[in-house]
Amino acid sequence: MEILQSSVAVCCAVVLLVYIWKIMNWVWFMPKELEKCLRRQGFSGNSYKLLFGDLKDLEIMGKKAKSKPINFSNDIVPRVMPFINKSVKNYGQNVFLWFGPRPQVLMMEPEFIRDVLSKSYIFQKPPPHPIAKFLVQGLISYETDKWAKHRRLINPAFHTKKLKHMLPSFYLSCCEMLSKWEKIVSFEGPSELNVWPYLQTLTSDAISRTAFGSSYEEGRKIFELQNEQGKLVMLARNSVYIPGWRFFPTNINRRMKEITKEVESSVLSIIRKRIKAIETGEARFDDLLGILLESNLKEVKQYGSKYGMSLREVIEECKLFYFAGQETTASLLVWTLILLSKHLEWQSRAREEVLQVFGSGKPEFDELNRLKIVTMIFHEVLRLYPPAILLRRMIHKETTIGKVLLPAGVHLLMPTLLLHRDCKIWGDDAKEFNPERFSEGVSKATNGHLSYFPFGWGPRMCIGQSFAMLEAKIALGYDLTELFF
Repeated sequence: MEILQSSVAVCCAVVLLVYIWKIMNWVWFMPKELEKCLRRQGFSGNSYKLLFGDLKDLEIMGKKAKSKPINFSNDIVPRVMPFINKSVKNYGQNVFLWFGPRPQVLMMEPEFIRDVLSKSYIFQKPPPHPIAKFLVQGLISYETDKWAKHRRLINPAFHTKKLKHMLPSFYLSCCEMLSKWEKIVSFEGPSELNVWPYLQTLTSDAISRTAFGSSYEEGRKIFELQNEQGKLVMLARNSVYIPGWRFFPTNINRRMKEITKEVESSVLSIIRKRIKAIETGEARFDDLLGILLESNLKEVKQYGSKYGMSLREVIEECKLFYFAGQETTASLLVWTLILLSKHLEWQSRAREEVLQVFGSGKPEFDELNRLKIVTMIFHEVLRLYPPAILLRRMIHKETTIGKVLLPAGVHLLMPTLLLHRDCKIWGDDAKEFNPERFSEGVSKATNGHLSYFPFGWGPRMCIGQSFAMLEAKIALGYDLTELFF
């Protein structure tokens, strides 16, 4: 009996030691080894600090930067990414950062970024934060074959022919927003209106209509819950992640689980109604959900169930429509309105073009493609204020990029915002609003270099880019001609 107890004790001790070694390797030995390797390759940065790395400094600097009001005459980089901005100034462009126990290498060479973004099977996205699963998964979080399958099934929903049918939904959402503004704004004198919440409502309504069609009101409720979930996820992500912490019954964890259940239940109800309509021959295939289900059903019938999406995967893709599409377009529109209010000559040029192309009628799809000045303005706004300020990839095995040999486990950061404002690439006026630089297209403006990628680049370029630009053109065109300015 004593021998058995001793054997059990030894086994427990060995298991404990193994786990202690794994933890110490994760939080200390491996990071220090990676740091040595990076320094040998010519990179510089702060020394690694146990578990946290640079997170505390990043949080302190972020809070300090955002405590000050935005000054539109200054560069926005120190406010949006103060720690990265300071690191580049202190160490140069060959710098690494610590967002926890993994080093993050900054990449500022357009040719290296092209190499990374074009090889999506080699340079993959880091695993999503466990807390992020409460918000959304879907196409944005998948890799390799699963990503390829979902991308293939979703592509038909964003085809040009399908987007044409969504114009009435965009137009109706704009009409509703402007009718609200007309009730608020007095034409007898100067009035002040905070357009941001209305633009958020505009884009969420447009997504609700184009995603769920007749189930638009149900879609709006889903969006409101997703919006709350996003705030809770960001709150949880801003602290160091402790494995298993999401299972503890904290107030935030409980609320996130409640929202997840409610959202999935609502989306599932909409999907089941649509599937029933498909079975009875009463379904419409002119919204994103209908097109997605149609594409999925064809794939399953032709090749079998393993080539299609499960019901849960369809739910996740529907949730992703909201998460990815709403804030991006709203942000583009609000920055466009701000910059046009500061640069009246471009406001006038844009209005004249819209009136010339549209006249007094409703915008048609082919007419939207003729808005050259509006497109130039949007490109310049996206250059100065891109929706994603950086892209991240991970190296799973030792890899050479250019003349640098990077070890497995390193993350690559491609700072969109810094590259979009780099004077060496864009000239001395890189931080100024000048849509004229895009007068001959993006390729000419960048001299063929990959220095402009507001929607990403390569195989994983945002699938909703055309959707977002179409919605933005209609919204801005309607604002310029009907009410705003």
